Amino acid sequence: MTRVLHISDTHFGTEQPRVVQALLALAHRISPELVVLSGDITQRARVEQFEAARRFVSDLGFPVLAIPGNHDIPLFNIAARLFNPYGGYRRAMGVTLEPVFSSEGLLVIGVNTTRPARHKNGEVSQPQVDRVCARLRQAGKGQLRIVVVHQPLRAIVEEDNRNLLIGREFAAPAWAAAGADLVLGGHIHLPYVVALSGLQGHRAWIVQAGTAVSDRVRGGIPNSVNVIEHAEVAPPGEVPSCAVERWDFDPAQGAFIAVKRQVLELQARWRG
Repeated sequence: MTRVLHISDTHFGTEQPRVVQALLALAHRISPELVVLSGDITQRARVEQFEAARRFVSDLGFPVLAIPGNHDIPLFNIAARLFNPYGGYRRAMGVTLEPVFSSEGLLVIGVNTTRPARHKNGEVSQPQVDRVCARLRQAGKGQLRIVVVHQPLRAIVEEDNRNLLIGREFAAPAWAAAGADLVLGGHIHLPYVVALSGLQGHRAWIVQAGTAVSDRVRGGIPNSVNVIEHAEVAPPGEVPSCAVERWDFDPAQGAFIAVKRQVLELQARWRG
């Protein structure tokens, strides 16, 4: 069984220490093969915020695949935003902005959807889409294929349509056709799982995470993370699938607890 811990929008600088410790405890309890951080790791891309994020990653003790979010680019330091927008991020999180993780049961491809010239809107380019497709086509049959972006590809609330990823109209069908199973994201602090629609028979899913440890919660939804599980080979007679569990922070218990589990059917290439 392969297990991935998906967290997003930690916004270090606004983190709640009690929630941070609870998240570390959850990670050590479930022992994920990989932790995915889908952007907005800091609140304002400041040195001390990146240092807090670096300590958190070190305390996790598991492999981490991270991508930047719009908050990880300096907003008020105009010189840094213009000439070295990812300097702080690279010092804390590593030099690679679009990392790839591959194991026997897992392929995870990071996509940097931030653009320093934009305030918060994200964008994906055709070369980025093509790069992801090429890597997806190289995946092994037993690998769960995951693409990680920051801004969502599909909204479930009307007001979030303005936050959708620019370029999604060509990225989503291309990635699904190339074999993507899941597209993980964050940005809007709202956890949900929905199917990508209009993909000509290719089955793929959007998995959004809430804010993991920040006090910038939305609409009464608590701090939230996702745990993704899958088996490399489906049992005979069963439809290939993976499970996505949502874990919310419960202040009364001082811990993250599982609140929802969804089983997602995967593409037919998993059969056999």
